[in-house]
Amino acid sequence: MTRVLVTGAGGMLGRDLLAVLRTRPDLPVTAATRAGLDVTDAGAVRDAVGGHDVVLNAAAWTDVDGAETREADATAVNGDAVVHLAHACAVSGARLVHVSTDYVFAGNAVEPYPEDAPTGPVNAYGRGKLAGERAVARLLPETGYVVRTAWLYATHGRNFVTTMLRLAAERDRLDVVDDQRGQPTWSYRLAERLVALADAALAGDAAPGTYHGTAAGETTWYGLARAVFALRGLDPDRVRPTTSDSFPRPARRPRYSVLAHGRWAAAKLPPPEDWHADLAEALSLPRPGTPR
Repeated sequence: MTRVLVTGAGGMLGRDLLAVLRTRPDLPVTAATRAGLDVTDAGAVRDAVGGHDVVLNAAAWTDVDGAETREADATAVNGDAVVHLAHACAVSGARLVHVSTDYVFAGNAVEPYPEDAPTGPVNAYGRGKLAGERAVARLLPETGYVVRTAWLYATHGRNFVTTMLRLAAERDRLDVVDDQRGQPTWSYRLAERLVALADAALAGDAAPGTYHGTAAGETTWYGLARAVFALRGLDPDRVRPTTSDSFPRPARRPRYSVLAHGRWAAAKLPPPEDWHADLAEALSLPRPGTPR
């Protein structure tokens, strides 16, 4: 029986990974929360990985702006900790499926980034995540998988979608950025895809390397906000477009974060679904975070 370790199990994606794995009795899972496993501790990571066949790494420093002033701390989680995980997996023989980000790219493209596009992060968070990617490629050339995602949301926790719903109840009008393009990605759908990739990896159907785990299609934050309003029966015209300059942030954001999905077919896995359909399903759930 295949044993799975989920790191970052208390976070948004980690919670959804556990929800998906609960539907798979053939995949007994160990849930490692931040309190239970310090991924920056090489010895603790080695002990946690032992006895598992697959590690799904959802542990991450996600404070993009905070990373600008605490880059070493952010990289310790997003880069150095991945080195520890990869070393441990190399010793134990486990597959590692590591979640990365669109922020490894500069964001100046005009068409979707393929998996092998040149990287060029524009902020500290992206640099740390790129270090993690390189660790997987260097240490696990045959058993390491990197899955880049972007614009992740859920109906639980703090994210753009839940923030829009909260602000809709507090304000008559919302100004939302309309000059950054990306792919809104439902955390639960990504979790399903990560588990499917792990299955394919164990079956020998998925080649190691980098995959893009975003939804299909593209929009702006403004377009996503309007879609959230419409799906909840609210007037989308309450959302007004604005520019990134209106919301200065410590960390520079990529203006274009659309990713291509060419490698899934080779792994005998279906392409990602459209973001509109995923958002509609997510917002139709009977209670937050509970898949139907």
